[in-house]
Order: sequence, then structure tokens, then C-alpha cells
Amino acid sequence: MWTYHPELLATPVPRYTSYPTAADFGPLAQGAIERAIAGAEGDVSLYLHIPFCEKICYYCGCNTGASGKRARVEAYLAALHQELATVASLLPQAARVRRIAFGGGSPNAIEPREFMALVEALHAHFPLVAPEWSIELDPRSLTAEWSHLVREAGITRASMGVQTFAAHCQKAIGREQPIGMICRSIDWLRSGGVTSLNFDLMYGLPHQTMVDLLDSLEHTRMLGADRVAVFGYAHVPHMVPRQTMIPEDALPGAEARFAMAAKAHEFLTAGGYAAVGFDHFALPHDALAKATHDGTLRRNFQGFTDDCAEVLIGMGATAISGFPGLLAQNEKHNGRYRALSAEGRLSASHGIIRSPEDRLRGEVITALLCRHEAALSPCLIAEARPRLAPYIARGLASLDGNILRIMPGGLPYARGIAALFDSYRAVTRRRFSSAI
Repeated sequence: MWTYHPELLATPVPRYTSYPTAADFGPLAQGAIERAIAGAEGDVSLYLHIPFCEKICYYCGCNTGASGKRARVEAYLAALHQELATVASLLPQAARVRRIAFGGGSPNAIEPREFMALVEALHAHFPLVAPEWSIELDPRSLTAEWSHLVREAGITRASMGVQTFAAHCQKAIGREQPIGMICRSIDWLRSGGVTSLNFDLMYGLPHQTMVDLLDSLEHTRMLGADRVAVFGYAHVPHMVPRQTMIPEDALPGAEARFAMAAKAHEFLTAGGYAAVGFDHFALPHDALAKATHDGTLRRNFQGFTDDCAEVLIGMGATAISGFPGLLAQNEKHNGRYRALSAEGRLSASHGIIRSPEDRLRGEVITALLCRHEAALSPCLIAEARPRLAPYIARGLASLDGNILRIMPGGLPYARGIAALFDSYRAVTRRRFSSAI
């Protein structure tokens, strides 16, 4: 059972899908991304960003637009094809592309023929070595044809934005999708060969009660999701204007959010799911659960992952690439992204060169979030010990010699503990989502 300590959750912290975080990015020297790609070795993962949805949800903080303007979608895809060719021309032939992920937005917001054209381009340009393919999908715009596309492309992993099964919550966040629609989508994906299916769920939604959450969790369990991500809704209308459609007085308070997160963890682990990090869950047969058990779980821009590749190349507007010594983000503005790509230029001029200290601190943060323990250097112990004291005093963490452990009751505080080793947080005022 988790204990609520509001003072330890008061400061918003990053989700740490990278370290340093995107909030700490700045201008990069010209040619930085090109040199990083040209120097890539071994296994490489690719991510393709499709920033379109057929319908825009009120809660969504993603950089996405409506797919109804066909000219804009077609121009974007042309730029993405050019970027694929440019990146492939730089990537050494000795590199091995082992994973390919499509995200957004919703990749199924584009037409099936457009999606398959991207798949064919990947085969034509890149050194693919038995890659695993994954995709994010919106059940509201999924059709039977996508079952055939999934099979033809060889996609075995899919993630659906379910969020909640409660109809009144769906209406409040602008994402109405009856359970029949979800079930139909599951049937299509399973028949298409998807063996690892993830549900994204949310707590802290407008008008959401504990009963609503438990009902969504029960549906998730009965429908056989292999993986479940349970995120807290981040209400930041000052940063995401469309969230003004959500009435703030309808949102559960901080203590209610904490109780929801605790109940989700209790329900899913009691139902046979392994806890993965602090907000993901997976059935024992799933690769994510196995990586957790084996101690090989990692964290990248897609969240918790069993992907061991040191290089992730992101393509498309806003996509982020990760290399051991560099993090780089593509141009966020679609128009500028398209213009640069059309000239055969890569648009990632924003990011950060990772120093040896960055990499050391990043390893500690990753270890804490993925394995709940980390070995600390004497300098880090001296630096963090005073700030760790409140967590240790409450039994949420322990420090034995140089080993820092997050105790079972400390899981909801994992991001806050990890943030103690983030040297950038002392110099930025950027606001992040709440820790739970």
C-alpha cells in the first residue's frame, strides 16, 4: 500500500525519457546530426513521426494536426520520404536496423497506400536485419484494411490510445470510442499478427471516479492487453491551448490522483501483470516483463523499452534522435521541416551534446526508474544525501554503502528521487507534469 506524502510530490518533475531532457536542449553546431548518423555502429532503431489525427482530443499535448487537409498531409509525407533517403545515405552499411516504430499523432490517420509506401521506402533505403515493427493506432480511425497492412508490413507490436472506457470521461476529453469499437480493433490487430498489444490508460481525467478507473482496468484485463501504460493526465492549458476545453474544476485533486495510481498498480499486479518501472505493466510472456525480470529494461523517447540499441534515429517533424553522445530534435514547425527536407537537409539543429557527466547521471536516473536501484559515486552520494533524507526517513528509499534503492512503497516517488541527480533542474524554471 502506498502512503501519500504531498510535500514530496509538490514539485513537478520530468518523465526522463532522456537525460538531459528535451527542456534542456539548445542550438547544435551545424552538421552534428549528420556526423552522429555517419558514425553509428551496430544495431540501430528508427522512429517515424506522423503528426496527424482524424480527430484532435482535448487533452492531447502532442504536436499534431487534423488529417483532413490532404494537401498538407501529402506535402509532409513527401518531405518524410526525402528525409528517409537522406538519413539512409549517411548511415553506414555495416549498421543493422533492428527496430522500426511508427508514432504520432496517429499513423493510421494517413491513407493505407501512403503507409505502405513508407514501409516500402524503408526496405529500399535501409539495411534492415529482421526488424521488429511497432505502431501506435487510434481505434476511432482504424479500419479492417489495417489488419491486412499490419500483416503485410510484419508489425507484431501495437499500442492503442484507449485512455478510459467511461463514456462520460470520453466525452469530456473529446475522445468518444465505444467498447465495441475497441473490441473490433483488437480483433483486427490480432488477426493481423500483433502479439504484443498495449493499452494506454489515463487517470486524473475530468469527472473520473475510482469506479470509472476500476471499470477501465477490468475491461483492459478481460480484453487481454499484453501491456498497459497508466498515465496521469497533465492539465497544462497555458502550454496546450486545446486543454481549455476541459473544465479544471472537474479534475480529481492531487490526493485522489495518488489513490488512482495506487489502485491501478494494485489491480494490475494482483491480476498477473508485472510492474514495469513506475507506470507500465506487462504480462509475464511479454518482452517488456522479461526485460524487467532480466534487468535489461531501458528508457528512451518511447518510454520503457526492451530495445538495447544505443542509437535511435527519429524522422519527421519534432522527432528526437538519441546517440550515446548526442540528443537531437527535428524542426517542430511542419512548414520549416518540409522546406529543409525538400532540400535534402536534416532539420535537427536543436539538442544537446552529452558530456561524460551527463552520461553518468543519465545511467543513475535510468537505473533508478528501470531497476529501482543504482550504484552512486562518492561525489553523487555527497551531493544527494541531504536531499535524499526525507525519502529515507519515510522508508521510501534506502542508501546502503553506495547503493541507493527505491523501496516498494517509494515507487510513486521514483521520478522525484531520480530528479535529485538532475543537475539541470537547478537552472531551469520550465514546468513539468506532476510526479503522480
